[in-house]
Amino acid sequence: MTVTASTFDVIVVGARAAGAPAAMLLARKGARVLLLDRASFPSDTMSTHLIHPPGMELLQRWGLAERVVASGCPPVTGYRLDLGPFAIAGTPRGTTAAPCALAPRRFILDAILVDAAVEAGAELREEVLVDGLVVEGCVVRGIRGRTRAGATFEERARVVIGADGVHSSVARWVGAPITHEVPALEALYYAYWSGFPTDGEFQLYQRGARGFGVIPTNEGLTAVVVTWPVDEFDANRRDLLGNYLGAFESDPSLAERARAGRRETRLVGARMHNFYRRSHGPGWALIGDAGYHKDAVTAQGITDAFHDAELIARALDDAFSGRRAEAEALATYEHNRDTATRPMFDLTCQLASNDPPSAEEAALLAFIASREDATQDFLSVLAGTMPVDAFFNPRHLEKYDAVPESSPTVQ
Repeated sequence: MTVTASTFDVIVVGARAAGAPAAMLLARKGARVLLLDRASFPSDTMSTHLIHPPGMELLQRWGLAERVVASGCPPVTGYRLDLGPFAIAGTPRGTTAAPCALAPRRFILDAILVDAAVEAGAELREEVLVDGLVVEGCVVRGIRGRTRAGATFEERARVVIGADGVHSSVARWVGAPITHEVPALEALYYAYWSGFPTDGEFQLYQRGARGFGVIPTNEGLTAVVVTWPVDEFDANRRDLLGNYLGAFESDPSLAERARAGRRETRLVGARMHNFYRRSHGPGWALIGDAGYHKDAVTAQGITDAFHDAELIARALDDAFSGRRAEAEALATYEHNRDTATRPMFDLTCQLASNDPPSAEEAALLAFIASREDATQDFLSVLAGTMPVDAFFNPRHLEKYDAVPESSPTVQ
C-alpha cells in the first residue's frame, strides 16, 4: 500500500540531538515539519553524553533544561585533564543561565527533545525507514520511505534536512563531498558502571597510548570510556572486552575504581571520524554529525548539535519569510557553523592524536596546572565558555605571570 503524499515545509530525517531540536524550533516559527526516525522513543544511542554549559543554556532558552535536571542527572561541576605527571583540574566558567554541565543518558535526553518537537507542532513518525529522496531536476523535493509493516510512502517538502548521523544516508544520496578531513586518530569504547565514583567531574586521562573518559550520568551510573590508537582498531576487536578492561591497569587509581565497581552494560564504540561535509544544496541541508563530526575526546557533539539546530532554524525561517534567498540562507548556515566550530575541531584532533607533547607544550600545560586563573581559563575552553583562539592567543598567555617563553599556539 502507498500512503498518499502530502506537502511539508521541512522534512527532518533523524530525530535525535540535532534533528529533534531543529524540528521543534522550525515548528515554533510556524513551519509545517515532518520528523522521521528509524527508532522509536525512548531509545538509546552511542553518545558523548556531556552537554557543556553553552548547550545547557540553549536548553534553558528552549524551556527544556528543567526537564533534563528533573531526570535526576547529576550536575558536572568540575573538569579534569590528567596527563600523568600533573593534572589540570578545577571548575570552568559556566554561563549566566547555565552554571554547569550535565551528561544525561540519551534515552532520556532524546525523548525530551522529541516530545518538545511534537508539542511545538511537528509531526513525528517513528520506526520508519527512509529509502531515498524525491529529486526534480537538481532540486531535492522530498523523501520516499516505508514503515516497519511494509507500507510505502512519499512525502514532499521545500527542504529536506539530513540529521541522520555520521554515516548519513541523506549525505550519500545528495553526493555531499567531504570538504575537510583529518583521518581517524583513535577508536573509542565505553560501558556504564556502577560504583565508579567521579567526584562530580568530567575526567580525561592520558596514559601512554590509552586515553580514558569518566562521565557521571543518570541512575548513579558512570560512562567509562577507553580509547586507543586507530591502528590498533582491527587487532583489538578480537578481544574488545579484554583490551578495554586491561587498559585500566595503566593507572592505579583507575584500576582500583574498576575493581571496586561493576560494569553494568555491554561495550559500545567505533572509530572516531573527523570531517566536514558540504552541508547544503538545492532543497537540502545537513546538520549534526551528518554534516560535521570530530573525535569525542572533548565531548562537544551534543552542544554542537544544539547550535546547528538554532542555525538551520534561523536560516530556513529567513528563507521561508522571504528575508533571504534559500541558497544564500543555507550557505550562511554552513559558513557560520564552520567558522564557529573549526578552532575546537583542530584542538580536538590535537588532543586525540596521542602524540606526546613537545617540550614547549609540556611546559605550557604544566604551567597552566600550577595557576588557578590559567586552569580555569583552559578548562573553560573545554567547556565552550572561552574561545579556543582567545586562550591560545600569545597576548592572552602573556597576561599570566611567568608564562613559559616560546609557548606554543594551537594550529
